[in-house]
Amino acid sequence: MATIKDVAKEAGVSVATVSRVINRNGYVQEETRKLVEAAISKLNYLPNEVARSLYFQKSKLIGLIIPDITNPFFPEIARGVEDVLQQNGYRLIIGNSDEDAEKEVRYIETFTQHNVLGVISTSSEEISQWEKLNIPVVLLDRIHHDFPFVCSDQKEGGRLAAQILLDRGSRNITLLRGPKHVRTAYERFFAALEVLGKSQVQFQVLNTSFSFDGALETAGKLFELYPDTDGVIAVNDIVASAVLREALLRGRKIPEEIQIIGFDDIPMSKFLFPALSTIQQPAYEMGKEAARLLLERIRQTDIRKKQIILPVSFVERETTRKAGDGTWQKLQ
Repeated sequence: MATIKDVAKEAGVSVATVSRVINRNGYVQEETRKLVEAAISKLNYLPNEVARSLYFQKSKLIGLIIPDITNPFFPEIARGVEDVLQQNGYRLIIGNSDEDAEKEVRYIETFTQHNVLGVISTSSEEISQWEKLNIPVVLLDRIHHDFPFVCSDQKEGGRLAAQILLDRGSRNITLLRGPKHVRTAYERFFAALEVLGKSQVQFQVLNTSFSFDGALETAGKLFELYPDTDGVIAVNDIVASAVLREALLRGRKIPEEIQIIGFDDIPMSKFLFPALSTIQQPAYEMGKEAARLLLERIRQTDIRKKQIILPVSFVERETTRKAGDGTWQKLQ
């Protein structure tokens, strides 16, 4: 990899002259500038962005913390963030926190050392570490009213999932509740709970995590504890997929005997068999909105604590009955 000294030698000028050309400060004759630019092009030289940012106390770097890179929902969010940042000349550094507070703090320290201009977090809602920073922070798929955030309409998503199962004939519904410390999961859970509580059906609650391992454990436990379940509202599509697998292994007919609704609409949902009905969060758009909001704050074009809530929608596939289909009644 070429260095600034290599560029200076190729162009026949000093390192200081190369630096002035790169950073566009100080006077350089036009002929000399062309020589330096030709040398940079020939050697494919890339300036050390970290060193430059430390020198000028600024960078074009943005930090993004996500809780679990293996969950397909978060790479889609990250892509939305990255696309907007790249269009505006910024670069993205991603940290995977695994919902571990200490790991998150270490990433914040790393971001600070790299002189990032701002941070987007889809991980913890613990704000103490963010309050100490003197750079803009935007929460994404997380909610805290002391910070700007972008999320989808969690309450509407919970209500929609519950009402669809009721309207399509489920009468013994298990509600799979996500981590209590994540407010987005909390809001969708209580919205679904409110709808079920006003109905005449039997329902029960089972706690789960967002992870693959937690999903498999929850799916097995669900059918052991509540074997008569005929409707499941899952905290995300990963958990819903695990429930679908377990139901099929136990010989349950889907959706005739049991209906399942996920949350997120990750790409794999449409490839399952039967394909998963789910509440769609606009993950890519959420990422784009968060990036735009952060750039507004960095540029100080808008420093309000904006709170952007995007709509959700029901994606009907094969794990729920068709609206108005009365075949389920024949099975009772």
